[in-house]
Amino acid sequence: MAIRVSEAKKGMVIRYEGDLYQITKYDHVTPGNWRAIHHLYLKSLKSGRQKEVRMNTSDQIEPVYLDSRDAQYLFKDSLGYTFMDNETFEQFVLSADVIGEAMQFITDNSNVTVVFCESEALTVQLPPIVVLEIVEAEEAVRGDTVSSVQKPAKCSTGLVIKVPAHIKQGERVKISTETGEFMGRA
Repeated sequence: MAIRVSEAKKGMVIRYEGDLYQITKYDHVTPGNWRAIHHLYLKSLKSGRQKEVRMNTSDQIEPVYLDSRDAQYLFKDSLGYTFMDNETFEQFVLSADVIGEAMQFITDNSNVTVVFCESEALTVQLPPIVVLEIVEAEEAVRGDTVSSVQKPAKCSTGLVIKVPAHIKQGERVKISTETGEFMGRA
């Protein structure tokens, strides 16, 4: 069921030119005494590419409704990353280009939300904060612990973050999945 472009909202998923796109930004512009123009900034859910589309008020878009399921990350192989649905125990594989940077925050056997459209897995939604273990960190230099000096540290998933000087190897820390920044000790 198509809707008018004036009903579009940021975050909505639509089908445009046969592909699925998420609206990342929406602008309604009325230049002087001209007709209104709608600027849709779209991000492809399959390739990640972004595009800008101009539409008239009379144009229509087709919204797509997504299904979210809780799943557990199992392992990685030559096909991609394997997840298991927590309710049906069905296994499915997501490729590296679909998941992208999200695997830096996912550990073995951790639970995530996987977004589906028409029984095809599209992307992974992460919680706002994850807890990871520090596997590599330099020792703090005496005297640097007084100020807010930060040092690089490597997490168990391979993610490198900046942490305060007092954080040591083996500690568990909270990390924001939106910014990738250190939030505190776990």
